[in-house]
Amino acid sequence: MPLLVVDRVTKDFGGLRANDQISFQVEKGELVGLIGPNGAGKTTLFHCIAGHHRVTSGRIFFDGEEITHLDAHCIARKGLARTFQVYAATGDLTVLEYVMVGAFMRTRSRKEAELKARKVLEELGLEDWSGKMVAEIPVPAQKLVTMAVAVATDPKMLLLDEVAAGLTPKEVDEVKEKIRHIHWDMGITVMLIEHVMALVMGISQRVIVLDAGRKISEGSPEEVARDPNVIKAYLGEKYG
Repeated sequence: MPLLVVDRVTKDFGGLRANDQISFQVEKGELVGLIGPNGAGKTTLFHCIAGHHRVTSGRIFFDGEEITHLDAHCIARKGLARTFQVYAATGDLTVLEYVMVGAFMRTRSRKEAELKARKVLEELGLEDWSGKMVAEIPVPAQKLVTMAVAVATDPKMLLLDEVAAGLTPKEVDEVKEKIRHIHWDMGITVMLIEHVMALVMGISQRVIVLDAGRKISEGSPEEVARDPNVIKAYLGEKYG
């Protein structure tokens, strides 16, 4: 049984159709990339899957259960966590306290939440930042901390929205290794939106492509890179 099923999902904002009859599945243990030009509807689709937007039509299933009309916090409790494209660092929490917010999804005990947060920070190699204020650490580290918060909720699946945006090639490589660790070593299914092609095409087992709210291609990175529709809409001749 697929872990995530998106069945003919459509999302309208007034007269604007952001997602148009999108369907796909994600198997447990997969790492799937979601790409497309700006305005293609990628983040809107993540919002619909995670419960931040109500779909106009269509159905979404997670781990064998329909979640189409559930609120975001209910979906998160079922094991579907996400990061956000726009991230504003807060100045009143340390990195440890920030990650503890995610851990409180599973416990009311401060001691248990702290133990979980410390474990996640150690797993991701971020323990040296634990006592720093989130707003004071470098932006690349802040992005990794947002991933740590999501991991601390003990998710079955993680939706990552442009976690490599604005990073240098070296920083992108670090993010890539963290995602691989989350996926392979921690056993979490991952779906990521990304414009950094070196990351998404180098790490994804399968890639889904949106353009103007529609799914225009799906397959292995190699298959998608050779698809004339994808080359025309997004990748350009470099990947043709």
